[in-house]
Amino acid sequence: MKLSFRFALITCALLPALAWAQASLPSRKVVFTSNLRLSESDIREMRQAAPALNLVFPTRENLSQELVDAEAVFGSVTREQFLAAKKLRWMQITSAGVENVLTGIPEIVQSPVTVTNMKIVQGIEIADHAFALLLGLTRRIDIAVKDRESETWRSLQQYGPPLELHGKTAVVVGVGGIGTQIAIRAKAFGMTVIGVDPKDLPYTPFLDRTVWPDRLDAVLPEADVVFISAPHTPQTDNLIKAAQFAKMKAGVLFIAVSRGRIYDNDALVEALKSGKVAGAGLDVTATEPLPKGHPLWKTGRVIITPHIAGRSDGEGARYFELYKDNLIRFAKGEPLRHVVDKEKGY
Repeated sequence: MKLSFRFALITCALLPALAWAQASLPSRKVVFTSNLRLSESDIREMRQAAPALNLVFPTRENLSQELVDAEAVFGSVTREQFLAAKKLRWMQITSAGVENVLTGIPEIVQSPVTVTNMKIVQGIEIADHAFALLLGLTRRIDIAVKDRESETWRSLQQYGPPLELHGKTAVVVGVGGIGTQIAIRAKAFGMTVIGVDPKDLPYTPFLDRTVWPDRLDAVLPEADVVFISAPHTPQTDNLIKAAQFAKMKAGVLFIAVSRGRIYDNDALVEALKSGKVAGAGLDVTATEPLPKGHPLWKTGRVIITPHIAGRSDGEGARYFELYKDNLIRFAKGEPLRHVVDKEKGY
């Protein structure tokens, strides 16, 4: 009894000291920028999933101050904010493309900061969009939409025969998270699918064959459809130029859903004028928004959407699951998902 009583007295005496020591421990702060679309329930769930972390959701005005002692940040920051964040160890980017971060903050490439992105999460909706653009052209829906404005009902001869995809060949430039999903859909339509990618890709039934980028010109003449789904890097900048359009067969369809600087916009205009390219579906252009008066608005059969391929009703749930999983991994010191190779740019 005396021993138990003495132990209780010692414990009571130590409690204030333990509480002070715990309160004085440095907090592992994770800052979320204001451009993330998180609900109150999302925030509660994240805090419950990683209670060892101090999750902070500052206003735009307070962001710089909160980043100074942060170990991680979700979302984009300026170069000045990055340089001031001396404790930063991890940056979670909210898009698949990271070129804006790597060029806007050149110091991040050689820094120890790990960058993760949405390179696989953003794939399903973008591939859907790519095929929406393609089917809009092959089924001549772009023409029908214009006719609706004038209430014109064309004959089949005036309308022109729609095309079927079965038996056609697709060349997918960039077989990552987006390109893989495009290949799956193309194969489901009965197409022959050729992938172009710098990685040695494992066998998949959705790709009939793959080639490295140095063989791009060799496979372009086979394409009935060319999909652009590669990341924008120094190696892919202006990858599709006049010479590449010249190698394509007459009547090819061109679909771009990743980045607009991968193809020469002016060269595409000329290819549309000559009839080499029968139609184009563009969610991305070199300059965004595409300026009024740009020839792409008026040249040939072109469907243009305002860089919305990465948006959908299902993206939020996929984003949140990755955010939460990476947050838990960071708290436990485990490997993060979707780590970017900062030297390669994807």
